[in-house]
Amino acid sequence: MSENTLSLLLDARSAMKRGAGAIAARQRARLGEAVTHARAHSRYYRDLYRHLPEGVDDVALLPVTNKKELMARFDDWVTDNDATFEKARAFAEREDLIGGKFLDRYTLATTSGTTGTRGVFLLDDRTMAVTQAVAYRMLNSWLGFGDFLKIVAGAGRTSMVMATGGHFVSAVAAARLQRGGAAKAVQVLSVHMPMAELVERLNAHRPVLVAPYASAAALLADEQEAGRLCIKPVLLALSAEGLPEREYDRIAEAFKCKVGNSYAATEVTFLSYSCKHHWLHVNADWLEPVDAEYQPVAPGVHSHTVLVSNLANRVQPILRYDLGDSVVMRGDPCPCGNPLPAIQVKGRSAEVLYLTSERGERVALPPLLFGTILDRTPGVERFQLVQIGPSVLRVRLLAIAQESRDFVWRAVRGQIANVLAQHGLAHLSIELGEEAPEQSAGGKFRQIIPLAQ
Repeated sequence: MSENTLSLLLDARSAMKRGAGAIAARQRARLGEAVTHARAHSRYYRDLYRHLPEGVDDVALLPVTNKKELMARFDDWVTDNDATFEKARAFAEREDLIGGKFLDRYTLATTSGTTGTRGVFLLDDRTMAVTQAVAYRMLNSWLGFGDFLKIVAGAGRTSMVMATGGHFVSAVAAARLQRGGAAKAVQVLSVHMPMAELVERLNAHRPVLVAPYASAAALLADEQEAGRLCIKPVLLALSAEGLPEREYDRIAEAFKCKVGNSYAATEVTFLSYSCKHHWLHVNADWLEPVDAEYQPVAPGVHSHTVLVSNLANRVQPILRYDLGDSVVMRGDPCPCGNPLPAIQVKGRSAEVLYLTSERGERVALPPLLFGTILDRTPGVERFQLVQIGPSVLRVRLLAIAQESRDFVWRAVRGQIANVLAQHGLAHLSIELGEEAPEQSAGGKFRQIIPLAQ
């Protein structure tokens, strides 16, 4: 643990002990520091905040930002003139650099286009230290002393089931762990693997910690219940998507272990983690549930979207940023005793495709199986995979250059066909829709839309 991470842990512990008032005071002070830094060092924010008074520490005074606008002005947005979009994009295109340092000083991560725009994000050392500190707090809240002893006895064997082949946050974290000397203990498994191979690899590794996407965890629970998967983890740490509350209990029962869930984003990697009552506690950065006009909604009301402010990142300030998810804020204190704000996420439900093989077997494919592959297909600006029948998939496709749409479609169709063939689904029909990808009521472009049940 670095000295910086330790100091952050001690600072957080002090604020938590002093209660909500101390947390709110620290929050406002750090917001003021972030706004002052952004105005001084980012051309984008200098222009955006030109009419604001000095010393702003009230988040409601700040204009709303979003990924599309920030990415369009990447070079004006960043506070380091050397960190240009051209250099960042070139770095992101190289798989051999996953987990490496961009410009020898930043962690680079990319996001998919679920809000209509792909993102390239830079995380400075302070952001990474805060992320590490929150990870320690998160594990400490989920695990008891006996659990840690079991993890040590199991040599810390960890299996990460995630998207590979791109600069996704999880892939970057895995690469860092393996380069840090944990190559034997950390097993990285692709979410694109056929389930039978995934089960075989997990059984051979015998992990005590498993970190899958939430939809993948639900499918692995099916395998554990059926007796094909036979592992005894201490903890399953879920991420990326939301599940119905009963699913978390089912997964915990299937593996006879503790299950933790975190809601975060590449833009705010340390946003929240779950308690035993299935509420997600926000790590006191600004998180604002708002309606379609960006006005606050009351506790207990589903928001249209949520605005977040990252109070750590200085190289790419993220202030009052429209994340695109729908949340519900708890109005009363959480019975777990955590004083941090508690939310439930309504706009990140996992959408699993249930298909039928030629032999009549049911095959479940998690949404990220397609999303992470097609996000890396050259020429794709946005796509939507819609199941319109038991054996028919329709692709709504927007190419970066309309004149190359036929070429891009052939590449997309080949990628989808390859995934289906790997899972015994080569007989399925794949068609190209003339309509563009459609935006949901929550403001997001759902990449995968299963057949209505």
